[in-house]
Amino acid sequence: PRIDITENDKSILVHSEMPGISKENVKVSVNEEKVLTIKGEKKQVETAKDRTFVRTERSFGEFVRTFILPDNIDTEHITAKFENGVLELKLDKIEPPKPKDIEISIAQFRQQPYNNCISH
Repeated sequence: PRIDITENDKSILVHSEMPGISKENVKVSVNEEKVLTIKGEKKQVETAKDRTFVRTERSFGEFVRTFILPDNIDTEHITAKFENGVLELKLDKIEPPKPKDIEISIAQFRQQPYNNCISH
């Protein structure tokens, strides 16, 4: 399905047109690596046995779309709604975690005394 992604200061919005697909045939998930996945299936309507297709332009079957989310998305609170064949996801932005500085202590180098004498 075709997807539009927009954003403002507070959130990212994802809109996906899914005509002919029921809400029960759509699954949205996000994993620990912040990969958003939209899966679904558009089932083909049974056709009468006494008809032959002259032309077919509609597609049927399973689909998967994946998107890598930026670090400033609150993956715990993504909301979704499905209305009139359009899936809308709202992904709220959060303050990205600040990089941590980890101080590394420097050990003092101790010189070993020379025990091996060179003799001629």
